[in-house]
Amino acid sequence: MIKKGIGRQIVMHYFIVIFLALMLVEVVFLFAIRAYYYDTIYNMISSHIDVTVRSALISTNSSDYNKEEYLGQIVSLLKLPESELQILNGKGEVQISSSGFGVDKPVQTSDIPQALASGGTAKWIGRQATTGEPVMAVTTTLQQGGGQVYLARFVTSIEKVNQRLTEITLVSMAIIATILVIVLIVSIGLANSIVRPINNIIAVSAQMAKGRFDVRVEGDYRYELGEMGSTLNYMAEEIVRSNQIKDDFISSISHELRTPLTSIKGWSETLDSGGYDPDETRIGMGIISKETERLIGLVEELLDFSKLQQNEMKLTMKRVELRELLKEIVLNVWAKAELKKVKLRVESDGDYFPVYGDANRLKQVFLNLVDNAVKFSHESSVIVLHLSIEDGWVRADVRDSGIGIDEENLNRVKDRFFQVNTQGGGTGLGLAITQQLVELHEGRLDMTSELGVGTTVSVKLPLLEGEPQPEAEPAVQPGLPAETEER
Repeated sequence: MIKKGIGRQIVMHYFIVIFLALMLVEVVFLFAIRAYYYDTIYNMISSHIDVTVRSALISTNSSDYNKEEYLGQIVSLLKLPESELQILNGKGEVQISSSGFGVDKPVQTSDIPQALASGGTAKWIGRQATTGEPVMAVTTTLQQGGGQVYLARFVTSIEKVNQRLTEITLVSMAIIATILVIVLIVSIGLANSIVRPINNIIAVSAQMAKGRFDVRVEGDYRYELGEMGSTLNYMAEEIVRSNQIKDDFISSISHELRTPLTSIKGWSETLDSGGYDPDETRIGMGIISKETERLIGLVEELLDFSKLQQNEMKLTMKRVELRELLKEIVLNVWAKAELKKVKLRVESDGDYFPVYGDANRLKQVFLNLVDNAVKFSHESSVIVLHLSIEDGWVRADVRDSGIGIDEENLNRVKDRFFQVNTQGGGTGLGLAITQQLVELHEGRLDMTSELGVGTTVSVKLPLLEGEPQPEAEPAVQPGLPAETEER
C-alpha cells in the first residue's frame, strides 16, 4: 500500500486515466465485434433472400397448386440450413414452418409490421418465446397479390455467437487487467522517480531551516525538480553570502562607531581634568565636534537605509534644476578634493536640465557619488560631472580616472553592506541607498569601470515635461576654462 502523499496521487490519477481509457476502448470494441457478428448473420440471410425469393416466385405458380402445396413448395425452395423458415400471413399467423412444428399464437415481434410497412426486409433480435433461446429473425415480404400477403421469416439461433462474444469479452478483460497491472507498476516507478527527489529536497530544506546552510541538494535532477534544487542551493549560497556581509558590516560599523567614540571619550576626560591653555582646548573641542558629526552621518545613513527597506522614505517632489544642483555639489566637495589636488569639472550639453524630484535626496545621491569618486581618485586627477539629454531622460555622468573596480566586484558593489575595500571605512550602504533613491525618482543608476583606468556612474532621471530642449554647447561650462575646477 502506497502511503499518503503526492506519490499516491500520481499513481491514482495515472491509473484512473488509463483505466477509463481502456474501459472506453473495451466498450467500443465489444459493440463493434457484436455488430460485426450480427451483421454477418443478417447479411448472409439477406443475400439468400435476394437470390432465392425471385427464382422461387417465378418457378412456382400459385394457380398450379392448392394453398398447402403452394406454401410447401415455397418452403422447400427457400429453406436455409441451421435456420427455421416460417411462412406467415399478413396477421402474423404461421401458415407453415420448415421445422414441422405448428405455432398456435400469431408472431408479434417487431420485424413483422416493419416488413409489411416497408414491403422489404426487417430484422429482430431477442429470445424465443417458447424456449427462451436467443435468436435473430429476418422477415421479408414473399408475395402480395389478390389481397393475400405472405411473409417469409427466417429464424436462426445466435446462442453460439453470444458464447463467442462472451469468450472475446473475457479475453479482452484479462488483457485489460494485465495492462492495468503493468500500468500500476510503471506508475509506482514514475511516482517514486518524482517523490524521491522531492523528499531529498524537503530533507535538505529542513536542514537549512535549522540553520545548516552548508548542506546542498545533491543529484542531477531534470526539469522543474532540477530548477527547484538549483534554486534552493542558490538561496543557501545567498544566505551564506548575506550572513558574511552582515558579519563584515557589524565588524565594520563597530569599528566605525568605536573610533569616534574613543576620541570623544578621551578628549572629554582630558578637557575635564583642566589645566590646558585655550588653544589645546579649542583643538580638543574641534575633534569632539568632528567625530560627533561623523557619528551623526553614520546614524543617518543607517536610518535612511531602514526607511528605504520599509518603504517609509517620504519625498518632497518639486522642480529641480540638475545643473544648479551639481554646482552646489562641487562647492560642498571642493575642500575634500583640494586635499588630494583633485579637480572637479562640470560639463553640459545645454542650459536647462529640469527634473521632478526631491532636491535634498538628489543632492544626497550626487554627494555620495562625487565623494566616492574623490575617495578613489589619484592625486592631481580630474573628476568630470557631465549632463546631457537622451530621449526624454536627463543623464548625469560622474567620471573619474581612479583605481577602478574589477568585474567581479562591479556586479556586487551596489549590494547592501558590500565594500570593495573593507579598510576604507563606511557602512557599505552608500551605493545601495543611492540606487534606491534614484529608483524612487523613477530613474536608473548604471556603473561601468575598468580596474586601474577609472569608473563612470550614470544616473538617468525623467526629463520634466513641457521644458525646452537644450541646444548643443561647448563641452566646458561657459565662463570656466578647461581643466579648471568649479567653485
